[in-house]
Amino acid sequence: MHDLHSNEANTEDGVWLTPDGTQNILSVKLQQHAMQCDALADEIRLLSEPFKVFEFDFWKRPDSHRETKIEIKATADGHAHAIISWWVLQLDSAGSIFYSTAPRWVRQSSGVDLPQCANGMKDWCDHWKQCVWFIQGTGAPAMKDQILALRASHDQTIISYQLNMNDEISSRSPKSDHLTLLPERIALYGDKAWRSALIGAVRNAMSGRSSPTCIVADDSVLLAVIVSSLLPSSKVITMFPGLRDKGFNYLRAVADANKFSMDRIEVIGKKASSLTMNDLKDEKINLVVGEPFYHGSEGMLPWQNLRFWNERTLLDPLLSEDAFIMPCKGILRLCAMSLPDLWRSRCSLKDVEGFDHSVVNDTFGACGDLSGEQQGPCLPYYVWQCGYTKKLSLVYSLMDFNFSEPIHSCFGKTKIKFAHDGICHGFAVWIDWVLDEKNSIVISTGPESRYWKQGVQLLSRPVQVNPVSSVMHVEAHFDPDTAELVFKSMVS
Repeated sequence: MHDLHSNEANTEDGVWLTPDGTQNILSVKLQQHAMQCDALADEIRLLSEPFKVFEFDFWKRPDSHRETKIEIKATADGHAHAIISWWVLQLDSAGSIFYSTAPRWVRQSSGVDLPQCANGMKDWCDHWKQCVWFIQGTGAPAMKDQILALRASHDQTIISYQLNMNDEISSRSPKSDHLTLLPERIALYGDKAWRSALIGAVRNAMSGRSSPTCIVADDSVLLAVIVSSLLPSSKVITMFPGLRDKGFNYLRAVADANKFSMDRIEVIGKKASSLTMNDLKDEKINLVVGEPFYHGSEGMLPWQNLRFWNERTLLDPLLSEDAFIMPCKGILRLCAMSLPDLWRSRCSLKDVEGFDHSVVNDTFGACGDLSGEQQGPCLPYYVWQCGYTKKLSLVYSLMDFNFSEPIHSCFGKTKIKFAHDGICHGFAVWIDWVLDEKNSIVISTGPESRYWKQGVQLLSRPVQVNPVSSVMHVEAHFDPDTAELVFKSMVS
């Protein structure tokens, strides 16, 4: 999730987002990333014991800025790739009542017991995740018993770290061609299978086109590099609605390594609705491509990326008759799930210790235990980080979005048959992107993938289900004017 250069070297596809000598030109965003680290317990190897970074005394006025240097003794050999942090709250002046947001494996190893839930499961919180700070490059090498130097600083809102880093290098401001992305995007850009799928689809689409004009409709620097390097004679217009000039400066920095000329690349500082044939020098567009990915929209619901369909529609007057659109379509898919931890965390509030908290349910987006026929909103989540999860059905298709047609409203319904006994708390929903007209290259953004968030629609009340007599009826409507999908569901 942080070392794109090493992952990219293993892909062996000839595309270089981080060429030698510019390893950090595309890197993970330097910030605290909220993450449910319990879900990573089997993949994490601890290289130190927990240590205190800062302490805040709420009886005193806080310092607006502090910095501290900490010596950490490594407990094993390895590479430190990240610093995981959390907080412990002392609730009483005597120091006898504490609340910790540490990951479960830290609390268990330290002998601190977790509060027991009514069902006997260990408590899980959606709102207090841990923070992950990724160390740049390949990480910091460590040997057992070695002393590692950590510098931590905070202002009024941010805590940051530097581990075994040269002060002069770490204090340099990023260059104009340096892009920073979220860790899931960095991991995706280093994924061999995903890159191969995009390269294969683009290569097939460009077959037989000697000098095509291509528009990269979203913020995909990977697609811009792929198209430019696969066919150097192509004219590539990049929309880069979020990256803008930063994206262009980045492409210029990696052009030589990918053997393409910047003379044939242009970043259009216009919206799709404002483009004219004049901007294209009277050349029709042969290819419109996207991942789709829009910088700054990563935390939204999956169908927010149907923005691609809208922009492709706006470009319709500029397309050649045989223009290729990639992806060709999106398929809305879903499956019924048991999500007890997530459902409990989104349950509506009523009486809490004698106080009526129901007034905040709308503000907080409560989904569970609602009155009457009310239904909570569909929420964006990484399902793999939602505590205990279990699929109760096969995957079903609900509706298709055909990008060869102008954007329009869509309606779909399906009947889900349950494959397992269990308690159904709702369903997960996502979009699979079909890259080619033969439906042979499909990118799934479902719960098995960690790169994308899914939509989660929770039931107002959990339902005990079985494969023999239980079914779920789901229908949905997509409104292109609001770019929203509205679901209705019932389990019987």
